[in-house]
Amino acid sequence: MSDPKILVIEDEPSQVEVLRFNLSRQGFTVEVAMDGEDGLHAAREDPPDLILLDWMLPSLSGVEVCRLLRRNKITREIPIIMLTAKSEERDKVRGLDVGADDYVTKPYSVKELIARVRAALRRPAARVFDKKLSAGPIEIDLEKHIVTCHAKPVTITGIEFRLLTTLIQSPERVFSREQLLDMVWGISANVETRTVDVHVGRLRRTLKKAGEPELVRTVRGFGYSYHP
Repeated sequence: MSDPKILVIEDEPSQVEVLRFNLSRQGFTVEVAMDGEDGLHAAREDPPDLILLDWMLPSLSGVEVCRLLRRNKITREIPIIMLTAKSEERDKVRGLDVGADDYVTKPYSVKELIARVRAALRRPAARVFDKKLSAGPIEIDLEKHIVTCHAKPVTITGIEFRLLTTLIQSPERVFSREQLLDMVWGISANVETRTVDVHVGRLRRTLKKAGEPELVRTVRGFGYSYHP
């Protein structure tokens, strides 16, 4: 098996060299892009296993790069860890809202960063086979729009189906309410974020009837995730 490939999108040469040296020592293959446009191109042309993305980039910010990566079918599931000097909570929330999986504030401990990289790479992925999606006890037939839990049919609404499908595609990844509005209802949907809470509640009640009330979890201050 080849070494995991990390794409570093960072415009500070000193930071690039620190990351390249330490990641390579840990057995990772490292590729570098010095601005957002090059980073997007590199991620789409040869998708890495994980992206380390600087917040402050010239021309195209790290936040916008993250948003565009999450909207592209080739790159939307790649784990993204944002690197930034911004440390206020609202900045962390904004980074997570656009799709970052984790957030590391500069100056950071290299050991901690490596640990976060390994943790992100260990997160499970859902299995896709014959137009079916499976993670934990849930299986979704994407073509027939049928959901089963422990091989038993689950009665589910259209919104619940799309919501569950979105969450289950990236087990343990935290989705913000804004992301779920974008991905489930559509970018231009005129829906308040409170609507997401209501439908998550209904989905939980549906899964509770199937014997699995804890699959969809709340991450306080951020959003929701699926834990098989």
